[in-house]
Amino acid sequence: MPMPIVDPIREGLARGWKVHGGPHRALPAELHCDVAIVGSGAGAGITAELLTAAGLAVVIVEEGPLKSSSDFRQREAEAYPTLYQESASRKTADKAIGILQGRCVGGSTTVNWTSSFRTPSATLAHWREHFALPGFTDDALSPWFLQAEQRLSIGPWLAAPNANNERLKLGAARLGIPAAAIQRNVKACWNLGSCGLGCPTNAKQSMLVTTLPVALDRGATLLVQTRVQRLWIEGSAVRGLEGLAVEVNGALKPGVPPVRVHARHVVVAGGAINSPALLMRSGAPDPHGRLGHRTFLHPVVLSAAVFDEAIEGWQGAPQTLYTDHFLEQHAVDGPMGYKLEAPPLHPVIASTTLPGFGAEQARALRDFPRTHALLALLRDGFHAESPGGRVALRDDGSPVLDYPLTSFVMEGARRALLSMAEIQFAAGAKRVTAGHEAAQAWHSWPEARAAIAALPMVPQQLRVVSAHVMGGCGLAGTPELGVVRPDGRHWQLQNLSVHDGSLFPTSIGANPQLSIYGIVAKLAAGLARELSGQDVRLSA
Repeated sequence: MPMPIVDPIREGLARGWKVHGGPHRALPAELHCDVAIVGSGAGAGITAELLTAAGLAVVIVEEGPLKSSSDFRQREAEAYPTLYQESASRKTADKAIGILQGRCVGGSTTVNWTSSFRTPSATLAHWREHFALPGFTDDALSPWFLQAEQRLSIGPWLAAPNANNERLKLGAARLGIPAAAIQRNVKACWNLGSCGLGCPTNAKQSMLVTTLPVALDRGATLLVQTRVQRLWIEGSAVRGLEGLAVEVNGALKPGVPPVRVHARHVVVAGGAINSPALLMRSGAPDPHGRLGHRTFLHPVVLSAAVFDEAIEGWQGAPQTLYTDHFLEQHAVDGPMGYKLEAPPLHPVIASTTLPGFGAEQARALRDFPRTHALLALLRDGFHAESPGGRVALRDDGSPVLDYPLTSFVMEGARRALLSMAEIQFAAGAKRVTAGHEAAQAWHSWPEARAAIAALPMVPQQLRVVSAHVMGGCGLAGTPELGVVRPDGRHWQLQNLSVHDGSLFPTSIGANPQLSIYGIVAKLAAGLARELSGQDVRLSA
């Protein structure tokens, strides 16, 4: 008989964790603390563990609900409305790019696919050269990455790849393209394949089951289903924040007065898009016009292939193999490079991402068990023609990202579609279809090559998605180049820090969670030392 799965969240609540909002205790009218943290994802979780280790009183404010393994039933219809921003339907201003971001306790770490990469050396070199960040070297960051890797059980995935990933390796090998294993942040993983729907066994070492429980055991307070509407700023200092109660779907909860959190220091870690939007709503100073600009997505294009044999891309660990062959062909500031990975396949997300409607989509779903997918992460932000996007506010104060798909980006996307189709045919695919409204099913590589070369590469015909949002509050060594200093402090607000992916001056060029963990660990340890005089590190 299998051992029952212990739910650490329910156990913590039973122990008396201080959790308010939603179905938990009522929101208080006021709270006072040393540090208020906006968000509960990768940057917020690391920061909360380190600041509470220093004995500081911490309040964590999360817009989404507190869900746990007992709630994760591997059902898309339940996961997307409760765990993702805008029910997994967030889009750019022109609706040309779909954006997957977490909106729950643990943020995107609760629903990501566990892929873990250190910040590439070429990315750090670009930051040093263009954003006056001489301290961002491999040697300087390596101890912080190592600390995060040890804390979150990040290491090689030793099980055999599922069929979806194995086809990437096979096709690449037949073309002489190297492929390598992806490190994952898991412990005693059951190899279920439903990582994007919340881990039902607590194997994924997300903030939900690692750093946040430690912070709560040390006395931190967690406010859930609470939207931070604004920071209140007086002169060059932030005095605190105001939060509004919301329903699970994000709608304002009527009749609940706002909560005010007074804090010595505020850490904004709501994720790129939300973090710059909060600073905008709050009237944060922006003398050089950097706030919300240079927001990056790793625009993703996809290619689907049908094989004779079963692929069942929903089974087994997702994204365990990759190739950087097409990232390394050119310098970072040359033609747009891309990383190839094999994403998991689940019917709802696949049918809303891949092209086709009606009878065409019905045929595709009949072939779903034999369908293989590849994705290309386009590395944006390194070239003058790839400046990313800009966060703006709608009339109701909610954020929206305007991200132009320039001809430079589209040229990279076309090359990525060609690379993926060639690999899939080399792996034995019987037919391949690009993620494009004008694409047909092609039955050979020469046919696909000619057709992809002729596709009209225009927004809304090319299917583009992203699960990686970065930038908008960029780090820089001078205030003219960025929103925050190299230590994560806001250039104009003395007691405000930013600790999430919005810090990055460009995209990473790899799945960003480990970059956030390691860089924020460095920044949060420095903040803890400044506020408490203590040296702290992540738990072993």
